[in-house]
Amino acid sequence: MSAGTGERRRGTHAPAAARRTLAYGLVLALAVGLLTLVGPGTGTADAISVCQGRPTRTVSFATGELRLYRTRHYACALVLAKRPGAPRPMKVTLQPRGGRAAVVSGRWGRQAGPVTVHALNRCVRASATVSGRSTATGWILC
Repeated sequence: MSAGTGERRRGTHAPAAARRTLAYGLVLALAVGLLTLVGPGTGTADAISVCQGRPTRTVSFATGELRLYRTRHYACALVLAKRPGAPRPMKVTLQPRGGRAAVVSGRWGRQAGPVTVHALNRCVRASATVSGRSTATGWILC
């Protein structure tokens, strides 16, 4: 069996196939391990905030929760449904004193917003509606 006669040696592909199968198995085990550690669920039902700044006020009402955030220059608001699920009418409004209100309304299943307004040295007022039930604040964050 010389290399020049065109004959192949038996068994040369078996170790390569075994190494390939072992490599696929290790990659699969590593991927499953990473998904288990980092996974899609973190164990809490809270929504990840899309507003910048620190949370300043949370107002709960029958069908949801209005959350307000503040940075030095801006105020931000969003409303979360108490029971996420099918899309329902939602609305969130944020108005700086002396300015025009920013409004987001539509049909969502989990949250409406964020709404951001420039509020440097200004009070703001916010309101939220989820499925016909609403809440509103007076002038706050002064």
